[in-house]
Amino acid sequence: MSRRVAQRRLSAVRGAMGSVAALAAGLVLVAGTAGTAAAIPADGGARAGAVGCGSDQEAKQPSAAAAAAARAATAEPPAAATGTAAEKISYSLPSQLPIGMWSRSGVTLRTPVTKGTVRLDVRSRGFGTDSLAVQRYVPKTHKWTDLKSRSTGSDTHGVFTFPVTADASAAHPHSVALRIQDLDRPGTLTVTASVDDGKGRTHRAPARTAATTRPDVSVTGWRSGDRLSRGGAPSAPFTVTVKNTTDRPYPALYASYFAYGAGKSHALAPKDLVLQQYRPGHGWERVPLVAGGCDPGMSAALLPVVKGPLAPGATASYRLRIAVAGSAPRDVPRADAGVTVGNGDLSFHHQELPFAIR
Repeated sequence: MSRRVAQRRLSAVRGAMGSVAALAAGLVLVAGTAGTAAAIPADGGARAGAVGCGSDQEAKQPSAAAAAAARAATAEPPAAATGTAAEKISYSLPSQLPIGMWSRSGVTLRTPVTKGTVRLDVRSRGFGTDSLAVQRYVPKTHKWTDLKSRSTGSDTHGVFTFPVTADASAAHPHSVALRIQDLDRPGTLTVTASVDDGKGRTHRAPARTAATTRPDVSVTGWRSGDRLSRGGAPSAPFTVTVKNTTDRPYPALYASYFAYGAGKSHALAPKDLVLQQYRPGHGWERVPLVAGGCDPGMSAALLPVVKGPLAPGATASYRLRIAVAGSAPRDVPRADAGVTVGNGDLSFHHQELPFAIR
């Protein structure tokens, strides 16, 4: 992914979560998933960054298979023409834009353009346009590149542009492949495309509207205000259920658990909590928690429960329980804990599940 997209992903995580959840999301960025590169094709830019505070943890490099898949994904076919022959410029956009996934769109020109500019005016509801990433495919370099963006003074109105020169006509249209991604939260957006033909004329395409969507996530069985004893029984089992309510398969689905607890002199360490996950045919399995580098928090990537992408309408369930070990410091009275769910390296759901320690 490009440096700008990586920065927007991290900003979206920090903006949507508190510090503890952001820690968990950061650990997920470090740990990565096997399907990340394929789900979100790289374009030779920067990695999505490691945990802050100068941690020496390095992001894992994608496997050879994932890297090959990423290269294949960026080798896009020629953009298909869209719109009607009567339109000087046409713009296509799918009806749904699943959060954290690239969705294909495109511009088709049917008029000559010399050193002109294509402009996308984007108006959003439910989220800010700063959380959008828009890219175009450059056939010469076989890479995706960010569109230029500029501020309009409004959080819900963004402008994205790219230069174009094309000897286009109704008989010989010129198409440019684009892709768009929302990194924030559900809502709607409307895109109006226009082109300055370089000769003082501006042509506009009909506006297109899409809904930004994400899978539904629910947690059942967790008892609010639960008190867990040091060295005692685990919590009652609770289940994190992810249902794909979008119209696209969700690749690289992940779920993680995070926790943080500090007293006057001590903080919880991974050895002080026992996280277990139930899997049919395996029973209860311990899931190791990983320290958060310079931060005393910790997190764990839950064991996968589905193979491959989560299909539209399909459900993934993670059954968990948590216990406090006898080694937990006596001056730590509670843990701020919870779960995050996402795809690739972007979290689209966060829920806090705190508990007291006695």
